[in-house]
Amino acid sequence: MNFRTHCHAQARACADLGSPFTARLLTLIADRLRPDTPVADTLLNWPRARLQSDAVALRLAGALHHLVLSGAARVLARHYANPAEVSDAQLWHVLDAALRLNAAAILATLESAPQTNELRRSAVYIAAAHWLTAAYRLPLVVSELGSAAGMNLIWDSYALQIGDQRYGPAEAAICLSPDWHGAPPPMAPPLIRSRAGVDLNPLDPVADRLRILSYIWADQQDRQAQSDQALDLLAELRPEIAQGNAIDWLERRLSRPIPQAIHLVCHTITWQYFTEDDQARGLALLARAGGRVRMDEPLAHLSMEADEAGPGAALKLHLWPGNDRIALGRADFHGRWVDWQAPEL
Repeated sequence: MNFRTHCHAQARACADLGSPFTARLLTLIADRLRPDTPVADTLLNWPRARLQSDAVALRLAGALHHLVLSGAARVLARHYANPAEVSDAQLWHVLDAALRLNAAAILATLESAPQTNELRRSAVYIAAAHWLTAAYRLPLVVSELGSAAGMNLIWDSYALQIGDQRYGPAEAAICLSPDWHGAPPPMAPPLIRSRAGVDLNPLDPVADRLRILSYIWADQQDRQAQSDQALDLLAELRPEIAQGNAIDWLERRLSRPIPQAIHLVCHTITWQYFTEDDQARGLALLARAGGRVRMDEPLAHLSMEADEAGPGAALKLHLWPGNDRIALGRADFHGRWVDWQAPEL
């Protein structure tokens, strides 16, 4: 796979996820980008083995959207606002100019992995937390890997609507309502004793607001509006997010069992960004820690990650003591739907 084929693949994924404009943008870049400019040479010479794991096309889409949101590319912003009125030739002309004139800013953004902060993934956290609470009748201690700004670390501030059942605060300003398949989770409201997250580059909901919003596709205004609300909430709540290697941090979090609580280690579309060594080390740490816990101090590893099966991401739960692996179903990468297959309790 080279950059062009990678870009085409991401364009198809964007179309499937409801962003025809981002799909069009990436298709134009894949087809028309030519070498001999700083941005083009960086993209076209990106190590092939890392194109997918680095999510290079998404880095580029975020860099361009950031130019629009920050006011650094006003002509491009007008095309973003009315893409249906712009031909491919016109859009490419402006895109090409933006890539040349804003090379320094784009190259700086390309250095960092995307931090999507898709808060609708919290629907999975809410459902799993209710299931775990029903199973153990204990409070939760939450450890999230790859928290970015923390939108999914404050999942208990959101409500989840499934049919006529509402989970979470009645007064929640943000209510998630994915297309739900399968039985709803048990009505067992979770209590969070404490929470913390980690990220290589934690984002501030105020200072990094435009960066956070830039990774939300420009033609998905509902996601933009919902994320705006969540950022306001984050600016008030300020959950603890450490900066550093997630597995080093996890080792410290797992150093001893937590009595009378479920220790929930969780992550959504994050694992792929870890090195193979860190992935192996993280799983080994969890297995060793799980081997030490008792029934009144269970350890739960909840993951929402891409796999080869599709559609969407696999929802997996690994529980100790007992070393039980539970398939919870699947979910859309952006939380538009959830196929919930958790066993009944």
